[in-house]
Amino acid sequence: MGESKRKQEKKAKNAFIFEKENYKFMLIGLGVITLGFVLMAGGGSDNPDVFNEEIFSWRRIRLAPTLVLIGFAIEIYAILLKPKHK
Repeated sequence: MGESKRKQEKKAKNAFIFEKENYKFMLIGLGVITLGFVLMAGGGSDNPDVFNEEIFSWRRIRLAPTLVLIGFAIEIYAILLKPKHK
């Protein structure tokens, strides 16, 4: 009886916290967050005396922050997703 209990404890120590599906959603969320920050980058001017209106584009003001927030929501979903028990 004690031997099977030790095997179960050893098996429990080697188990991952998340399942494959959780990690898949985490990678998708990380990709969406990265895409949001890439879209947010740029728009500056090489010359500090010249103002570039491109910094206020729709892509940088609306789209990129929305993608970052969606990516964080996907990350939260991936963490809270219950693993399927076999």
